[in-house]
Amino acid sequence: MKITENAYVEIHYALFNEEKEVVDGSRGAEPLPYIHGQGNIIPGLEAALVGREEGDKFTVTITPEQGYGERDEDKVTIIDAESFAGFDNIEVGMLCQIEGENGEPQLVTITAIEEGEVTIDANHPFAGQTLNFEVEVMNVRAATDAELRDGIV
Repeated sequence: MKITENAYVEIHYALFNEEKEVVDGSRGAEPLPYIHGQGNIIPGLEAALVGREEGDKFTVTITPEQGYGERDEDKVTIIDAESFAGFDNIEVGMLCQIEGENGEPQLVTITAIEEGEVTIDANHPFAGQTLNFEVEVMNVRAATDAELRDGIV
């Protein structure tokens, strides 16, 4: 079966940075499952998977616009360190979940800690980067009604 709208797909992938180092991936773990056409993965990768089938292996380079978007410096904020009073320890590079402006959870990266202030970055860690993927399609089948209704749990 070829990958089309509403297909259940499992892939293994490796994401490489400009220096050809693996910065993310699924090898050594379970393949990444998703429902095609539901916006569950970045647009450029989803587009590159259209028409592929189980066993296909390929590489693809994805621009920031089709990946995690451009960096937005307005998403970098300095907040009072007191906001992290409930944390046992904080350090630069740490990912943490905070409450966003509308009360929704938001994942941020701590980029600096200085004299009672913490700089956080709400950009995705790969925002603004060209992404180089190696992909192997492990499984393709029609998604079940439950998967289409509830997503993959």
